[in-house]
Amino acid sequence: MDLKKNIKNLAVMQIFLALLMAVPFGVSLGHGEIRTAHAFMFTMLIMEVISGAVLIILRKTELMNFKQRDGFFFVTFTWIIATAFGALPLVLSGDFKSYSAAFFEIMSGFTTTGATSLSDIEACSKGILFWRSMTNWLGGMGIVVLFLALLPAIGINMGAGSFHMMGAESVGPVKGKLTPKTKTTAIALWGTYVGFSVLEAIFLLCGGLSLYDAVTVTFSTMAAAGFCVKGASIGAFGSAYVDVVVTVFMLIAGINFSLYYKAFTGKLKSALKDAEFRWFMGIWFVCSLLAAIQLTSTGTYPNFLQAFRYSAFHIASVLTTTGFATTNYLTWPTFSIMLVIAMMFIGGCAGSAGGGMKVTRIATLWKMAMDTVKKRIHPSSVAKIRMGEEIVHEDTLLSIASFCAIYMITWLVGAALLTLTGIDTETCLAASILSLGNIGIGFGKVGPAGNFSIFPDWSLWICSFEMLLGRLEIFTVLVLFSRGFWKR
Repeated sequence: MDLKKNIKNLAVMQIFLALLMAVPFGVSLGHGEIRTAHAFMFTMLIMEVISGAVLIILRKTELMNFKQRDGFFFVTFTWIIATAFGALPLVLSGDFKSYSAAFFEIMSGFTTTGATSLSDIEACSKGILFWRSMTNWLGGMGIVVLFLALLPAIGINMGAGSFHMMGAESVGPVKGKLTPKTKTTAIALWGTYVGFSVLEAIFLLCGGLSLYDAVTVTFSTMAAAGFCVKGASIGAFGSAYVDVVVTVFMLIAGINFSLYYKAFTGKLKSALKDAEFRWFMGIWFVCSLLAAIQLTSTGTYPNFLQAFRYSAFHIASVLTTTGFATTNYLTWPTFSIMLVIAMMFIGGCAGSAGGGMKVTRIATLWKMAMDTVKKRIHPSSVAKIRMGEEIVHEDTLLSIASFCAIYMITWLVGAALLTLTGIDTETCLAASILSLGNIGIGFGKVGPAGNFSIFPDWSLWICSFEMLLGRLEIFTVLVLFSRGFWKR
């Protein structure tokens, strides 16, 4: 691994992010928030000066020829440094009293977790709230993927190394490209992402939301993230129309974006036959239906239609790891609550904006378990595990099993560390899984009516690290802690 080359690439990336920060700077000026505007301007200046100095010092170092190790290093540190700089305006504006809380907030944004340490969201300046939601949107499809999509416009071609960069950031057990060229794949993914975002914003504007609210809700919906500029989340709008629109687009965000590419290129039937897509929609519909039946029968809601509105929204919100809420689902009957909690361990589809363990891994584990049961009866039988029409190869099965094992271990270790705060075990278990799964809302004191303000600053760093692990699917980050990674 060439450290100088990676540092130079990181400097280019931070210049790119500094330019993006001009958007919330403009929002702050538009709302007359001078102190917040100064906070963004000062941060942009710091980023440009530091990155410019690095580029001058390393001007003879090339940017291209990335290898796999470079991809792991570059992606991990891109997210860490982007968060470190992105947190500065929150502190400089005066909206956050500690840098730890600000770092946690922006890591929650970029990783599309949506968890917050704010106890009074609406007391924050409009520019800061917009920046929070914007970090959701940037992280949803991936800031490195966006970087790769825009690089050709400034005359930089990463060559074959761009695949290693995208592969380290993309989610799912199998990494691949939609097109032969990585930059074309990046453009296709972000083009689809932007298209759906514009469409949702239009629908929300038609529902009576202001432009500011429509854009910020869209940012968090399409990123399957969950930050909202309202303390009561989507419930603050009190609109069935908004609930339906957000539910639909949460599901859109939770589906593998490569399927949209297939559909747009004339392969709609192939996309609809995708096994993971069917599992995903089946889980959402069946669990929403079961919860709605219980919520109606117990009198929680007066009729089935209203019960399904709330159950469908919250099952979609947690399954896609968005983390929006329209009501406190912890007041529901126990069975319905357990359905919501079960969604926390599944997540969206591979290649989607959603977090969690991913539907394809859960489905594959189920098939592996059923195959084991069959072999108990017929020990000499040989069966291939399939997802749809495709055979899942042995190395992929091993990768999935390893990922799920380390995922569960990380959750429990994180929860154990959080119990050192003295907060109850239920809340610590919830805080750990919602951080690792990039979910945003959970149960206990971090449920729909709670937040992370109850945790001391030092514990927010643990949650931030879990968020990073979850968004980059654990191994991208953990390889940096292996001795072999740093050996020549």
